[in-house]
Amino acid sequence: MEIVSFKTLASTQKYLIEQLHRGKLQAPVAVITSEQHNGVGSRDNEWSGGEGNFFASLAIRLDELPEDLPLSSASIYFSFIMKKTLVSLGENIWLKWPNDFYKNGDKVGGTITKKINNILVCGIGINLKNSQNGYRALQSDISPESLLENYLLALQKFPKWKQIFSEYEVEFELSRKFSVHIENYQKSLADACLQPDGSLIIEEERVYSLR
Repeated sequence: MEIVSFKTLASTQKYLIEQLHRGKLQAPVAVITSEQHNGVGSRDNEWSGGEGNFFASLAIRLDELPEDLPLSSASIYFSFIMKKTLVSLGENIWLKWPNDFYKNGDKVGGTITKKINNILVCGIGINLKNSQNGYRALQSDISPESLLENYLLALQKFPKWKQIFSEYEVEFELSRKFSVHIENYQKSLADACLQPDGSLIIEEERVYSLR
């Protein structure tokens, strides 16, 4: 996969989407920057910061993804593969449903996925070294470039959703101590029931994870 690197960008995700629309970049491709000053976070929040942290986005054609992957759970799929990559590099990290990276009880990053025609764009921000955006950091010695390379190697094996879900199903139990924003309301995950497609049943309503 082609990797396009920058010293600074407003947003890796916005840049990637713009270049895809213009035909200047073609999927599969990844964009990484050392500094980001207007990044896209959950619920229209900003995810920005300086050197040492991880700011990257990638674009993959839908026909490259596993046939059994529910697109509504793409955020879980991409995030869990990143989580596994970080664990393989010695970091103690887990994935809170559906797209937040946690170390113990502290958020250190997150994932945003967006479908653009026949392409899935995934943006990932992780506080590797510096506590930013109101969240903690891993205090890791992993370089952003090395993390991206390791992540892409793992991602391009395209494990089946069934395989990823079987592992995540166990880890989901850690999410029960937390809540999640659903349509501007906070809902406890204590009694949520995780479904095989990655959605949740909360208070008898089905909630999907696409973000």
